[in-house]
Amino acid sequence: MTYAVIAQRAAIASLTFAAIAAVSPVVAADLPEIRTSTKNTVAACVTPGRLMAYLKTRTPDLDRRFETVGVEYMRHGERLGIRWDYAFFQMIVETGGLTFKNGNRSGDVKPAQFNLAGLGATGHGETGESFPDLATGVQAHLQHVLMYAGAPVDNPVAERTRKVQEWGVLTSWQKGFKRPITFADLAAKWAPKSKSYSDGIESVADKFFDDTCKKADPQPELVAEARGEAAKPAERLAEAKPDKPSGTELARKAVADGKAEEQDARSGLGATAMAKAGDMIVKLLNGDKSDATPAPEQPQKIAAVSPPAVKSTGPDKPVTQVAAAAGAAKAAVAAAPAAAGQKCRVWTASYGGQKSVIVRSIIDGVINFTVLDVNDGQETREAEAFIAAYAKGGSIAGEFPAQGAALDKAFELCPEG
Repeated sequence: MTYAVIAQRAAIASLTFAAIAAVSPVVAADLPEIRTSTKNTVAACVTPGRLMAYLKTRTPDLDRRFETVGVEYMRHGERLGIRWDYAFFQMIVETGGLTFKNGNRSGDVKPAQFNLAGLGATGHGETGESFPDLATGVQAHLQHVLMYAGAPVDNPVAERTRKVQEWGVLTSWQKGFKRPITFADLAAKWAPKSKSYSDGIESVADKFFDDTCKKADPQPELVAEARGEAAKPAERLAEAKPDKPSGTELARKAVADGKAEEQDARSGLGATAMAKAGDMIVKLLNGDKSDATPAPEQPQKIAAVSPPAVKSTGPDKPVTQVAAAAGAAKAAVAAAPAAAGQKCRVWTASYGGQKSVIVRSIIDGVINFTVLDVNDGQETREAEAFIAAYAKGGSIAGEFPAQGAALDKAFELCPEG
C-alpha cells in the first residue's frame, strides 16, 4: 500500500516520526476539506445509488460482498461529519475499484479483509488489517480519514488508527496548518512517494460529477436506508414477506450477535447450542432443531492451546504479534457446495482466535460446515483437534483471515439450510 511513511515496525518509529515532521503542508484547492461545514457539503446528487452505478461502470463484475458499500459510506460519513463522497473516491483508487488489483496483478490486501484503505498494508507482502464485515471496514477507513483532519477518534476500530493517535505521528504535521486540512493534504501525506495519488482521486471524482451525478438515481431508496429512516408502507410490506435471508445477512447478524455476547463463542441466531465441552461451544446458525445433526454423546474435551508467540522490539516499543501465516484468505480446497435437496447445516465454534477455517463433515447424511475461529499459527492444530472431537472424518475446506469472510463462504456452500 502507499501508506509507507508511517512505520509498521516500532523499531524504526523514531526515524519515521522525524521524516513525517519534515514534510510541509501542501496547499491545494483541487480537493475539498475533509470535514463538512455549511460551506463544505456533499452535493445533493451524490447518493449511494449513483455511487454504486458509477462503481459498476468501472467494475461490472463487482463482488456481491460490496453491494452495499455506497450505503455504508453515507451512513458512517454523515455520522462522522466528513466528505464521505471523496472518501469513497479514495477507496476506488486504493482498491482498484474494489478489484483489489493493480492492473492484472493482485494486491497485498484481499477482498475478504474488508480493508478498503489498505490500513497497515505497507508493501512487501504486508496484508494489513482485516475487519469482520463491510460496515466495519468502511467505518475503519472513515475514522482514519477523520484522524487526518485533526479530530480525535474515540475507540477506533482499526489498530492502525489507534497506534497513529497514540504515537502522535501526525501531530506536528497537523500543527503546520492554519486552515482546514483537505483531501489534497491527506493525499500528500498518505502517499508521500506518489506524484499521482491526489490526481487519481480528483480524476475519479471528476468522472463521477461530469456524468453519473447528472443522471437519475437508479436506487433512491438507498438514501433512506443509509439514514435509517422509516420505510414507506409499500417497502414495509415487501420487507414483511417471509423470504429466506441471504447468507450474507445471516453472517452479519452472527458477527453482531457474537460481539454482543462479549465472549469467544458466537451467537446461534436463536438456535440451540450443539454441544459444550470445556470452553468449546458449538452452535447451529440455520435449520430447525428437530433435524439438526446431534453432537457426540460424549464429546472429547479439547485441551487449551497456548497463545501465539510475541516479541518485543525493545523496552519502550510496542509488543507486536508474530504472524505464522499471511492474512490473505486462502482458497477453499475441499469446499464443494451441498447438492440440491441435500441437507446441510452451518455451525460456529471458537478457540478465541481472529482467523477462521471452515471444517466440512458429513454426519448421518447431513453435510456440516463449521466456521471455526482459530489462533494465528495454530490453524491446523486446532482444526484437527476440533475434527477429532466433533467432526469425525471431516476436513478443512478453507482458511480465512476473519470470521465474516468464512461465514459468507459457509452460507454460500449451504444456502438452503
